[in-house]
Order: sequence, then C-alpha cells, then structure tokens
Amino acid sequence: MHGQELPDSVRQGQRLTGMSANQSSLPLAGSIFKFARHGQGGNEISELLPYTSKVADELCLIRSLHTDAINHDPAITFFQTGSQIAGRPSMGSWLSYGLGSENANLPAFCVLITRNKGGQPLYSRLWGNGFLPSVHQGVPFRAGADPVLYLDNPQGISRQERRQMLDNLREWNQWQMARETDPEIATRIAQYEMAYRMQSSVPEVMDLSGESEATLDLYGEDARKPGTFAANCLLARRLAERGVRFIQLFHQGWDQHGGLPGGIRQQCKETDQPSAALITDLKQRGLLEDTLVIWGGEFGRTNYSQGKLSADNYGRDHHPRCFTQWVAGGGFKGGITYGSTDPFGYNVAENPVDVHDLHATMLHQLGIHHEQLTFRYQGRRYRLTDIKGRVMQPLLS
Repeated sequence: MHGQELPDSVRQGQRLTGMSANQSSLPLAGSIFKFARHGQGGNEISELLPYTSKVADELCLIRSLHTDAINHDPAITFFQTGSQIAGRPSMGSWLSYGLGSENANLPAFCVLITRNKGGQPLYSRLWGNGFLPSVHQGVPFRAGADPVLYLDNPQGISRQERRQMLDNLREWNQWQMARETDPEIATRIAQYEMAYRMQSSVPEVMDLSGESEATLDLYGEDARKPGTFAANCLLARRLAERGVRFIQLFHQGWDQHGGLPGGIRQQCKETDQPSAALITDLKQRGLLEDTLVIWGGEFGRTNYSQGKLSADNYGRDHHPRCFTQWVAGGGFKGGITYGSTDPFGYNVAENPVDVHDLHATMLHQLGIHHEQLTFRYQGRRYRLTDIKGRVMQPLLS
C-alpha cells in the first residue's frame, strides 16, 4: 500500500499536528529498510540495528505504548515527569527521593547528553527536582576538563582553604536552620559537602584509561571520543557500578520530518553498537539482573509521509497513538514482543501500555509501589504516576 492514501477508517478523525494537518494528501510510506526476526524469541528488528539484533533475547519490545501528547515539549515533559505541565519532579528525582543514594561521593541522579547534537532542545527541568528537595535534582556531566560546572576550586584557592570555607559556611547555615527550620538549608549544606567529595570522585569515574581495549572495542570507536553517545554509554556503566541510582542519556536528532532515510541511518550508526554493548557489558559483569535499561523516545512517527513521498525519501510527523520502546534487565522478560498495532501501524490493537503503566512497572521492579511514593505539596499528595498506572505483569519474568 506504499503511496496509497491513509484510509479514513484507520485515522478515525484523530487530530494531526499543524505540520501535516493541511497536507492535501497523507500517502502511506512503507519503510525502505528491511526487518527480520532475531534470537530465540523472534523479536523483529530493523537492518539498521545489527548490534541490537545480537542482543534480541535480552530485549522486551513494547509495541503498544501510547501517550497523550502530540508535540515535543508536552510529550517529553510527560514522559519525564508524568505530567504534560512543567514543574513536576522528573522520574530520576523521584527515584532519588524514594531510594536514596548508595554512594555518598556521587549524585544519585546523573545526566549524560551527547555533545554537538542538534534538534529539539533539552532544558534542565527535564531532570529537575520540581517541588522535591533540590538534593534530588539531576546533575549533568559534560565531556572535557570540567565535567561538572563550578566543581573545581577557583584559581588560587587550595583544597584546604575550600575545606575551611565550607566548615564556616556549615556553621552559619546550621545557625540559620535553627532559626528558620527551612529544609532547603539542610539540602544546601549537603550539596556543598557532596560537591567537595565530587572533586575527587568525578575525575576518577570520568577517567576511562583503565578500561581494557576489549571493552572500548565493544562500545565502538566513538567510545574513545568524550561526549559521544558511545562514551556516555560506557560512562553510564561506570556510574552504575559505583551505585548511582538513575543515569539518563539524551541523544538528540530523531525529529525527521523530512529526509528520514538519511537521518535515521546516521542516528542508528551512532547509537546501535554502544546500546547493545551496554547490555552486554552489564550482563558480563553481573549487573544486568539488577539494572533496568530503558530505550526510547517521547512518541512515535506517522505511517504516512510528511511532505513529498519519493522512492527513496520521505519524512514522518509525530505520532502518539502507538510506538515502541525496549527494556532490558531488571527482571523484565527478554526475547518477547508485547502488544501490537493495527496492520497500518496507526492505532494500538492489543495490550495497550500507557506512559503511567511503564512508570508504575519500572518503580515496581525497583522495589517501590507507585501509589505509595508520594510527596505532599500545596495540599495534595503527588506521585510520578499521577492518578493512574498499572504494573504490567506480563512484561515481568
């Protein structure tokens, strides 16, 4: 049906974005890339992901995810915080609040962003603490000589002088806290002390010189280039080894409204090998069974072409009604595909999974009942899953 019009019976009058709603035609665009089944479970994976296909039996493919938002800002905000409205705590902050930290020398929530990537913007509220104490906000790590901003001592200030300054500050903050009983003052004291300890712990975790050539080769040539997705995947493993509770990687560039075949080739080239390597590396170190790896975006893309459709080029608009993510490790079943769409890939046909369902299941596997992880704010008890969410038992081993 490539090139034929999207049937009205499939669309069912559902809204489109303003970018394709005014098109005179919505021609179906079949993928020019081949898909094949891999592993004992037979998970169907694109030819663009040869390394991912080799770990197919570790993957739980969720084909029936759906979301409420159709544009980037509300969609990614919803996925990160459980609400389309900005201001709620991010899921990493909820995990820090619920589980605490296993390493006193590193933040419980770290953020790694591939450098020099364009596309949809990222903003700090996506890893923000919202109304939770600020100790739970995500800490971005950057490539280069200054991985965490404002961590190093200013020129001319020794470590001993910094220690004395912090001791004096703590005394003043404790005096203020005794007068005002503001919990953010305690957070401020804790964050100053964390930053001091991170002056030693961050250079150690960022130093990849101790990694073997075999490990670097596993992640690919880009693993030797700080700030790439491959280097960040390797860094994520190192952070997980050191007890960091939640590590989030961002890799921009997937918003292909036009020129999709060329764009997605490059995106897959950058992410395929290191994503598979992370799973392999965690497993061979005995970490995968206790670590959840979740891979995906905030929504899917349309089955019809945005703009002109040709034999080897097309674009795709945003599509919230069905999309795929994969999960590996952490007690999720490997080698399965859960849920399905209609034959057109436009609507969920079987076993729908809401964003809140995925959040609830993620929390369940981390030992948290999603209805009990709450925080009282402005007279209401808030939670990541808001007012709904189901633990999806069929996904779990």
